[in-house]
Amino acid sequence: MPDIDRRKAALLALLAPFASEAAQAETPTPSTHPAMEGFDMGRGDGVHWIGHEQIAMLMYPGMTVMDLIGPHSMFAGMMGATIHLVAKTVDPVTSDAGVTITPTATFETCPRDLTVLFTPGGTDGTLAAAVDPATLAFMADRGARATYVTSVCSGSLILGKAGLLKGYRATSHWSCRDALAGFGAIPTEARVVRDRNRITGAGVTAGLDFGLTMVAEMRDRTYAECCQLMGEYDPDPPIHAGSLKTAPPEVRKPMEELIAGFKQHALALAATGPMP
Repeated sequence: MPDIDRRKAALLALLAPFASEAAQAETPTPSTHPAMEGFDMGRGDGVHWIGHEQIAMLMYPGMTVMDLIGPHSMFAGMMGATIHLVAKTVDPVTSDAGVTITPTATFETCPRDLTVLFTPGGTDGTLAAAVDPATLAFMADRGARATYVTSVCSGSLILGKAGLLKGYRATSHWSCRDALAGFGAIPTEARVVRDRNRITGAGVTAGLDFGLTMVAEMRDRTYAECCQLMGEYDPDPPIHAGSLKTAPPEVRKPMEELIAGFKQHALALAATGPMP
């Protein structure tokens, strides 16, 4: 690609998240990060500016909206990709924070062959989705053929219940990560975990790390860095209690107590194993 065309493509890539068209990746290129398990990121010889990926992002009532929007903001910076916001119907879906989003596809109209199948997490809404026959049937069907099967936060419970994590290393929100073992998965503590074509992110904000990982995986490290710079994603939190390792006891104990009910329900769900 001539230098002038490359610069134009780069500019378009940077502006893509602010435009009406979604964009995405072409040829998978490995990627790595100290907080990622199973990756080997390298800078490619050339940037894959234009792709034609088909990405399906599951939505359901009570999902955690940041689990969805963090990855979506990264996917939307990929020129040429198509993002399908998929739900049981095209009725607006309200998240656990009260944000309402309108689906663009249903289980019936979503493409059968996908580049990425993704599910966000949540609490009560996730537990309900993980026992919904239509949702599980959709995830199992598309997941059987998707190039990448992915989740963020407790969305991995849905993957597990759909039978998509058996024998795979995977992560989740700290409150329910151990429950993944009940689905035959191997719980792994990391921000982003890859095992073959299963790529899972930890809780909520890890969706941004997951999204950058996916952009680098499908496009190129440079492309991902462009998205990172445009989003000014340069974390420098004013406080440091974002994990069980860094949170002080007076923070960790009440939060563990607050989430104990959800943890027990997640373990109970996992005890039933993947769907038949």
